[in-house]
Parts: sequence; structure tokens; C-alpha cells
Amino acid sequence: MEEIKHGMVGVNGIRMHIAEKGEGPVVLFLHGFPELWYTWRRQILALSSLGYRAIAPDLRGYGDTEAPSSISSYSCHHIVGDLVALINSLGVEQVFVVAHDWGAIIAWYLCLFCPERVKAFVCLSVPFLPRNPNIKPVESMRALFGDDYYICRFQNKTLVSMPQNSTRQALLGL
Repeated sequence: MEEIKHGMVGVNGIRMHIAEKGEGPVVLFLHGFPELWYTWRRQILALSSLGYRAIAPDLRGYGDTEAPSSISSYSCHHIVGDLVALINSLGVEQVFVVAHDWGAIIAWYLCLFCPERVKAFVCLSVPFLPRNPNIKPVESMRALFGDDYYICRFQNKTLVSMPQNSTRQALLGL
């Protein structure tokens, strides 16, 4: 897509790839799993033609953005930190956010941690679900959706164990 400009931005200790086009208020597009900026190519072109600056990064660990080797470098705090640093590098106070799947989960955290940076949020697939502090997120997904749920399928079995029946029952309200 020669009309879309690509670049690298230093954010939060990593180099982040961004795809962008246009001028005006910033619309930040956040991709899902296992996607990249390319998911938003048509929206970037459409919104840039309407007077917006459309930007889609490859999130931490995806595509051409750096992937730290430590799993502890992928917390929601790290990824939201990447987005805040990206917004700062753009020289704007607020952005419109449009997000899907994994990107939507991160966008919800951005809205919670830094609401002053988000002018509006369009969530395309993942409603806000507050985290139960007593249950690990993957355990709750496994209990509710089973081992074949895509997030569960990509887990290292030695790091994530199946929840006990009592955990399943609590999640399901039994």
C-alpha cells in the first residue's frame, strides 16, 4: 500500500512500527490476534480522506514492532505504556481509538488508566469485563470457553494450569 506511510517510533523502551496517513484529529487503530496494522488498511485510507490522521501500530511483539523476550514484558501496563508513549510522540493530547479483539482489551485498559488521553472509543468485539482478582484471566477463559478457545490453545501448558472445578463453578455462577 504505497499510499500509507510506514515508520518506526521509540516507545516505552521498544521500537514500534506504525502505519499512517492523513492530517487532522488522530484515530488510533488497535489490531487483534493474530493480526497486524494491515487489518486496518482500508479504514486508514477511508478516514484519512475524511480529514483524520489514521494510525495503526503493530502492537508489542507483533509484526515489525520489537518483541521483548521476557513474558513479564507483556502486561497490560507495558502495552498501555506503549500506547501512551505513542500518543505523546504524535504531539497530541487525545486520540479517537478503534479496536478489535486483543486490541480492544488493551484499549479498555487505556480508557481505565488514562481516560484523559481518549476522546472516544469504538470497541468492535470485546465488551469490558472487569477482572476477577481471585482468578487468573486464562483460567477464567478456559473454564468458560474450554481448551479449544483460541487464547487457551496458545498457552504454554507448563505456565497455565486448568482451573479446579470450584473455580469453574464460581465463574459459571453454580
